[in-house]
Amino acid sequence: MHILNRIKLRTPESVELEFTLAGIGNRAYALIIDYLILAVTLILVLIAWTVISAQLFDFGVKIFGGNLGLWIVALALLSLFIIYNSYFVFFETLWGGKTIGKHIAKIQVVTDDGKPIGLREAALRAILRPIDEFLFIGAFLITINQREKRLGDLLAGTIVIQSESNLNSAKLTTLSITARSFYPQLRETAELSNLLPDDFMVIRDYLIRRRNLSPKAKALISLRLAEQLQKIICLDTLPPDIPADVFLEAIYLTYQKPDL
Repeated sequence: MHILNRIKLRTPESVELEFTLAGIGNRAYALIIDYLILAVTLILVLIAWTVISAQLFDFGVKIFGGNLGLWIVALALLSLFIIYNSYFVFFETLWGGKTIGKHIAKIQVVTDDGKPIGLREAALRAILRPIDEFLFIGAFLITINQREKRLGDLLAGTIVIQSESNLNSAKLTTLSITARSFYPQLRETAELSNLLPDDFMVIRDYLIRRRNLSPKAKALISLRLAEQLQKIICLDTLPPDIPADVFLEAIYLTYQKPDL
């Protein structure tokens, strides 16, 4: 049995990328951190709610009658539920599939084809979170599912993976001297404005994750990507003296327009 569960995902561009699943231990660690943060937040909200309610209770009874207390309790419970779910939706949508706990545990949520999640996926995961946590249903499903999916992941079409090295580190440590010397020429001859953010995202992910690929897989994927990009940026042929891997590095540099 492998300690790390690795899976391969195929992007819409037919590129195969390899990820390491987060594992139930990392996910539990992240959830504990998130729950500690949520607990502090909810306690502060309850204190503020209690103080405000006490101040306005007598005035409210005159307007709304004797059932005001029940309404206050109901609104308080509704508010706590909204805060509970909004925490996960807010952070996972705006922080690339991460919450504070996931960031500390170095894991993140991505879609089934390896792309960052959006509001829809984050909301669907949050809606089913109470069911997943009831009697540890989610934990049970994670242990028996090959992709370690709980109900929220199955509904949203997401997986939780270990975070890779950040993009800035990849720029500084993995780009070759040949790519740095070739990219000014590529900038002048190619229609780089045709590249969409999704195209760049695929190049970026490949450059970051290629160290985990076998030499054969690396050669096949880099050539396939280079041929697709050649058509997008309107090049007649790929540079014969530039390996496909270096060609992708050069496109990365031209798209980023770094000060080199």
